[in-house]
Amino acid sequence: MNRRTVFVRNTLAIALAAVVGGSYVYFRGAELPAVQAAILPAPVTVAATATAGGAPGSALAAPTDFSGIVERAGPAVVNISVTGKAKRVSDEASDDVDPNDPFSEFFKRFGPQFQQQPRTPQIMRGLGSGFIISPDGLILTNAHVVDGAQEVTVKLTDRREFKAKVLGADKQSDIAVIRIPAKDLPTVQIGNPALVKVGEPVLAIGSPYGFDNTATAGIVSAKSRSLPDDNYVPFIQTDVAVNPGNSGGPLFNLKGQVVGINSQIYSQTGGYQGLSFSIPIDVAMKVEQQLVQHGKVTRGRLGVSVQEINQALAESFGLKKSEGALVSSVEKGSPAEKAGVQPGDVILRFNGQAIDHSVDLPTLVADAVPGTTQKIDVMRNGTLKSLNITIGELKPAKEAAASRNEPQGRLGLAVRPLDKSEQQQIGVHGGLLVEDVNGPAAVAGIQSGDVILSLNGNAVTSVEQLRSLVGKAGKSVALLVERGDDKIFVPVYLN
Repeated sequence: MNRRTVFVRNTLAIALAAVVGGSYVYFRGAELPAVQAAILPAPVTVAATATAGGAPGSALAAPTDFSGIVERAGPAVVNISVTGKAKRVSDEASDDVDPNDPFSEFFKRFGPQFQQQPRTPQIMRGLGSGFIISPDGLILTNAHVVDGAQEVTVKLTDRREFKAKVLGADKQSDIAVIRIPAKDLPTVQIGNPALVKVGEPVLAIGSPYGFDNTATAGIVSAKSRSLPDDNYVPFIQTDVAVNPGNSGGPLFNLKGQVVGINSQIYSQTGGYQGLSFSIPIDVAMKVEQQLVQHGKVTRGRLGVSVQEINQALAESFGLKKSEGALVSSVEKGSPAEKAGVQPGDVILRFNGQAIDHSVDLPTLVADAVPGTTQKIDVMRNGTLKSLNITIGELKPAKEAAASRNEPQGRLGLAVRPLDKSEQQQIGVHGGLLVEDVNGPAAVAGIQSGDVILSLNGNAVTSVEQLRSLVGKAGKSVALLVERGDDKIFVPVYLN
């Protein structure tokens, strides 16, 4: 239910929309700081060194030469510029911050920088990257690069420019497909992310800060990273320098094949700090096929919240090793509840495929066709059980939000009451589970999976009560939140 990943997207998701993204945005009419949103290679040579006395020493590997990949695949990487109306942020948002409040410096440095903007509508201009996957002009990029764009322009390395049409965008995976009216274009070669190994060299090509066709290199730092609010993407983590404008650009392996799409960075400064995250290309291609064929993406749904298994939990649930996805809650009326899944079950296999980490389960479920019956293996009270579950369909975020009782408005939370088993599990009476978060709550650092215990000292037991308390509150509230084993007060400045 709770994930401890510390990531800029959660703590600064609204104020720093691009710190987690990487597209470069600026506004006409106001001087503002830039805001972020984030084929065969030449042979690797080995250079011999000499000792001080001139005798040959041990051979040392020279830096990997990526020039062959850049020469071969570089022309298929494009620069994307977008224009559109800037999203209005409440002019009172910054005024609500008390200059004597210890959080005021946080909002000055990382909050929406709209204090000095004129109140007339602004024109948003953004820059990102993309890459051509078919000779007739089909291009992959990030959804946040083209989000809200009224006009999309694609520039090739030969300096030709085309107006692009957005065929579809999927915010949950952050993938968008656009097309330009051109023929016989250079394309990239698609690789297999499953074959990528931690420690192997990788190359990114993109347009950081608008510098077209910039190449940066590093290694794969980790695989199958689960990030806050990204339940359906097992990210590839690298130390490749990725900056604003790199978003949507390709990540290449040593064979010159695209294995990922650069999407997010972890940053406390807004720039590269050695932690970059890419969407595996197989995830992107599945999304691309659905967007091109149907204009939308359909995903399977179980209706459970899961968390990672550590050694202590593995021992508690009778597992021989730390594996599987621990079910922390089951939605009422969901496919999982109908199939008999219970909180405390550890899902070990889905449709015959092993669940090593909890992030593996949402990815497999999302790929399942709604309406089909799948078999899951769970460990319950030390006994292995098999359950047949009819897969549901995941609703789009807006549609799902409309179907729940949630005090969106001033707070920006989608919550539901904890059932009795969940209350017993974490040792509380009452409490509301955060299912979705945006707006002021997201800026304050509230995360999906948090449990809201009280507001301004008033214990919270129902959605209606929380809505009433928020309605009576002033410009800010203090939420008592339980996250894992910790309870913390979080100040939230309201809309």
